[in-house]
Amino acid sequence: MGRITYINATSGTKYKKRVLLQAQQSYQSSVLPAKRGNIYDCNGNLLATSQKVYTVILDCKEVNDEKHDYVDATVKALVDVLGIDEDDIRKKLTDPATSSSQYQILKKQITMDQKKAFEEYASPGEDSGLSEKELEERANVQGVWFEEDYLRIYPFDELACDTIGFTLSRETADAGLEGYYNSTLMGTDGRQYGYINDESDAEQTIMEPVTGESIETSLDVGVQQIVEKYVNGFKASMGAKNIGVIVMRPSTGEIIAMDGGDRYDLNNPRDMSQVYSQEEIDKMSDEETVTALNAMWGNFCVTDAFEVGSVVKPIVMAGALEKGKISATDTFNCDGGETFGANGDTYIKCAVWPDAHGTETLREVIANSCNDGMMQIAAKMGTEAFLKAQSLFNFGSRTGIDLPNEGAGVIHTTETMGETELACSAFGQGFTCTMLQEINAMCSVINGGYYYQPHLVTAIKDSSGGTVRTINPVLLKQTISSDISADIRSYMQASVLEGTSRTSKVEGYSSGGKTGTAEKLPRGNKKYIVSFITFAPVENPQVLMYVAVDEPNAEEQADSKYPQYIAQGILSELLPYLNVTPDESEDGTIPKTELWEGFKGNLVDASGNTVDVNVGTDDEGDLKEAISDTNVPEPPEDSEEDAEQDNDMESEGLTNEEAGLD
Repeated sequence: MGRITYINATSGTKYKKRVLLQAQQSYQSSVLPAKRGNIYDCNGNLLATSQKVYTVILDCKEVNDEKHDYVDATVKALVDVLGIDEDDIRKKLTDPATSSSQYQILKKQITMDQKKAFEEYASPGEDSGLSEKELEERANVQGVWFEEDYLRIYPFDELACDTIGFTLSRETADAGLEGYYNSTLMGTDGRQYGYINDESDAEQTIMEPVTGESIETSLDVGVQQIVEKYVNGFKASMGAKNIGVIVMRPSTGEIIAMDGGDRYDLNNPRDMSQVYSQEEIDKMSDEETVTALNAMWGNFCVTDAFEVGSVVKPIVMAGALEKGKISATDTFNCDGGETFGANGDTYIKCAVWPDAHGTETLREVIANSCNDGMMQIAAKMGTEAFLKAQSLFNFGSRTGIDLPNEGAGVIHTTETMGETELACSAFGQGFTCTMLQEINAMCSVINGGYYYQPHLVTAIKDSSGGTVRTINPVLLKQTISSDISADIRSYMQASVLEGTSRTSKVEGYSSGGKTGTAEKLPRGNKKYIVSFITFAPVENPQVLMYVAVDEPNAEEQADSKYPQYIAQGILSELLPYLNVTPDESEDGTIPKTELWEGFKGNLVDASGNTVDVNVGTDDEGDLKEAISDTNVPEPPEDSEEDAEQDNDMESEGLTNEEAGLD
């Protein structure tokens, strides 16, 4: 006690200033980081959250104080407790460029438990049981302090990665919901200012950080897991260059699941091992690595525009009916194709050429996916009405979804659309759109004619969970009447019951569907995007889904059964999961749901367990794709003026026998 009194009387001011200076460095003009808001699915599941972490800071000047022996004790503590490389620490302490620095970062993102362990090591307390020598050594652990920060955590790893996105740093994000709602989620950093006044007292001012707001989305983790399970099963069995799936609530425009391409771990977004082999990664230049990462992080469903093929036929027909260019009682004669050009030198064939469908109702045109009938409908519309109908359904314009980097696609103008371009546009070739544009247009076709802005976020919440703002569905326009919508639904139901969409049938539920097959540019390369759009139930659609398979790994890519396999598998689990009531009686007239045999042994549930699939064969559902030699113009952006060339285009359709043709 006498010694303490003496030191305080003779050197108290000096030691007080030293302690205050050491304390001051940890808060003088320092940033107090704001916690980023959370992202939730529609059921309250955390899709993204932030965990407090710490950065280890080394005050080299303090540790190197010549009057004390701090170096060895401090280095030992950092190595033993935090696992920091000893050579790295000693280099910072001895290098002339850093030896006098009071701020050197040693390690980032250590946990709170690691921080506490270090603090307990450096200040063990009187009852620690350590010897006097050990206590003296630990008292020499100096010049180490910690800065608070936050680490973004994604509990479901790669699930819905393209939709959720990730942060590049605590306050920077470019991809997915993280990027689109970055300013909402990031919050406002606080600040801590400190100084020592003339009386050697510490003064400080603290501006507290403001936690970012959270967002609640329409995504459903359960639906997303079902979608990804069947996409993964298809990839394992056959594979493709890319596969996209969007699942939407047609009554609101809400997206409940989206799988947009390559998978990657949101907690480690620069890891490309799921897409490329290590050998391929090692060979990449820096520029190639950046390109590969951007491609992996892209969202095929939202960004990529392509020719979608026959999935647009119900939309074209709905537009023709709405504008009064055709009526529900009209019939069309398919004689195998249509001739165009002043000299009759362009002949566009239907799928069943050299045979023909004969006289067809509108229902049969959709069920048979008849190109000839659709070309005649487009001719009745004419260029001006057709282009107005495309604009009505928002083709050629972005939908305004709350995700970054949305594509717009390209449609013809009155200057670029001749009779051949008009004919080909009727069955989805010659113009481009995104998956999102297609499904959103179809949403209005089957929901009574109401075009909603597609969206993902349904509410903004504060840090305590209170709702700051509710984001209601935005109705932008009415595209068609409810009567026309009901007619189109029945035509698409016919496609499932007796037409090109039969492979998608799920027992117990009425559904509508439309297949699509489009040859990619350049023409004649035998590369295709095959797709399928479907909804259920027919009278009151609860779910609308669009599946696109880009270049399936098959000898013959032009087969619209591939996306139907995926759609059928998803629907078989999705409809019961969403508690959609079955609307078809089990009277034995409806065939049992038999999933694609390729899924057997290739389906894995959310827990990583292999799912057994009971499959059979159904010859009636084995729809064949027919080949038609067609002069199909390229989309406006990709073609020279008036350019035409011969192409082989496979369009989905029935075999002649199935269509009742000789």
